[in-house]
Amino acid sequence: MTDATQPASRGPMLAADGTPLKKSLSRALRMQKMRALALIAPLLLFVLITFIAPIADMLFRSVENQIVSNTMPRTARLLADWDGQGVPDEPVFEAAYYDLFLAAERKEHTRLGSRLNYEQTGASSLFRKSGRGLEDMGELYQDQFTDLNGDWDEPEPWAEIFGDPDWLSEQAAWDGEGRMPRFQLREGAETLLPRSAEHYAAFARFTQTEEGDSPLEEEPWSAVHTALYQDLAAADLSGYDGPRAEMLAAADALVDSPDFSRLPFRDGFAEIDEAWVQPQIWQTLKLYSPDYTPGYFLNAMDMQLTPEGMEKRPENERIYMLLFGRTLFMSLAITFSCVLLAYPVAYLLSNLPSRSANLLMILVLLPFWTSLLVRTSAWKIMLQQQGVINDTLVWLGLVGDDARLAMINNQLGTIIAMTHILLPFMILPMYSVMSTIPPSYVRAAKSLGATNWTTFWRVYFPQSVPGIGAGSILVFILSIGYYITPEIVGGTTGTFISNRIAYHISTSLNWGLAAALGAILLAVVLVLYWAYDRIVGIDNVKLG
Repeated sequence: MTDATQPASRGPMLAADGTPLKKSLSRALRMQKMRALALIAPLLLFVLITFIAPIADMLFRSVENQIVSNTMPRTARLLADWDGQGVPDEPVFEAAYYDLFLAAERKEHTRLGSRLNYEQTGASSLFRKSGRGLEDMGELYQDQFTDLNGDWDEPEPWAEIFGDPDWLSEQAAWDGEGRMPRFQLREGAETLLPRSAEHYAAFARFTQTEEGDSPLEEEPWSAVHTALYQDLAAADLSGYDGPRAEMLAAADALVDSPDFSRLPFRDGFAEIDEAWVQPQIWQTLKLYSPDYTPGYFLNAMDMQLTPEGMEKRPENERIYMLLFGRTLFMSLAITFSCVLLAYPVAYLLSNLPSRSANLLMILVLLPFWTSLLVRTSAWKIMLQQQGVINDTLVWLGLVGDDARLAMINNQLGTIIAMTHILLPFMILPMYSVMSTIPPSYVRAAKSLGATNWTTFWRVYFPQSVPGIGAGSILVFILSIGYYITPEIVGGTTGTFISNRIAYHISTSLNWGLAAALGAILLAVVLVLYWAYDRIVGIDNVKLG
């Protein structure tokens, strides 16, 4: 074996500390990557919290619809098997009674009504009215039991019938300090009186957790009396010898007597409001009982979810597609006007001496030092028919005093005001690119016999296109999401889709529709960005 091959046969190369060189290099690279990740971790976390997380939340809200199934779980399960024709059967009304009663105690029925009011006008007032009327349905049975035996109007008998003995002793010994013992059902209560046990347990736990009171001191809900009536009508208590057996036996006999008054749940709901015996409210509940729904996106596209499927809204209710089209058109018009006004300014700045260019740049940046509301309000004053611009045009004789231009509360006013506001965002990218174009290129073209126009169009302009692209993307994306300026100067015909998004977030509180509109707007921007990249190439966009 020669000396040249000897080192290779001795094994892998080692580092100074004796570890294999390859392993040592890998560890060094890994440590370098971890240090780099630690440096960018704060920025990455900031982006995740302030950008990625809000977008993910918006996308989730645009399809999330769990309020119906969470507020009326029994009703939602039964409506899933309903064919949607006519009015549901009595079991659905029974489930709705108990669901809405508990929701009313938790003050959640109004939130559900507000959600369904987005889909059916009048649902909000119907649920608010029903929250008050359900108490009357249960009082029919409560009054009859109380007339039979006054103890049915006291909390102790109920607690003795349904409460576990150990819980009863712990609850009775509770002095208001520390944590209240959690309610436990008596063994066998669910078998003997299933409905009563379920709803008394709901009452007891609600009283403990939501109100902080003892079930031994609070009279049960009237819905518990309704459940007791249903159980006594169906149960056989002949073998029961537990707590308050005589009270239950007397109540059982009362329920079986012909003098006992009964009220079907459907009739009780009809007494509250006739809308409950119409199919529309039940169809709406069925359509929006799943946890996730396309309803918000359909509404955002001027469509609606009906029992027959997806349908277009009536002609007089289609506004969102019009607003999307208007937003795109006006954003493009603002971008184009900014290009026309910014290009000569940026050209002048890039070809002036540094002292003069810096002075003019201060004038370009001066609007940033003024409040956006102040600038927009100033345009509102200047553009009105008795404003400065119309007065000047009348003074110059360009328009008659009786034919003043309407430049406010319309699309023209929005374009003028937003062009002024966004113009610096177009000038700065153009100037940064134009300032890097060597003047020698222009001189060389002229020395070869090119005219001023040919020199500009074939030599200078192509090199400034990246600045135009950067400024156009910046201005277009800013303008498509603007809502303050269109709200002030746009009127009814100059507002953007962002104004409706702001309205649904702050006024109507329809966050699902606002999220759907925002998601569609985001998708439109991404599609336009993709088209720009395919046509122009995003690599050609430069900021200097």
